[in-house]
Amino acid sequence: MITAETRPTLAAKARLRWDRQASRYLLLYPERGLVLNPTAADVVQLCTGEHTVSVIVERLTQKYVSEPAEKVERDVLTLLERLASRGLIHGTDD
Repeated sequence: MITAETRPTLAAKARLRWDRQASRYLLLYPERGLVLNPTAADVVQLCTGEHTVSVIVERLTQKYVSEPAEKVERDVLTLLERLASRGLIHGTDD
């Protein structure tokens, strides 16, 4: 389960790649891939294992100032849970 204190990181099988032709980020994993919208790409780029979910939410709230922090947190948690259910994100709690 992903919580505010989880430090998410990409699974070994997943790679974040910039598609120059389409000017967008892709999350690639064996025999598949996901096209990420700009906000999802912002989240995944911060999944380095250094930042907690709380820090990721704080950074995105600063970037997307028109969105309430509660909505940003809910959206980030939903995205990370979906990626975790596919085995694309792992998290550790300190």
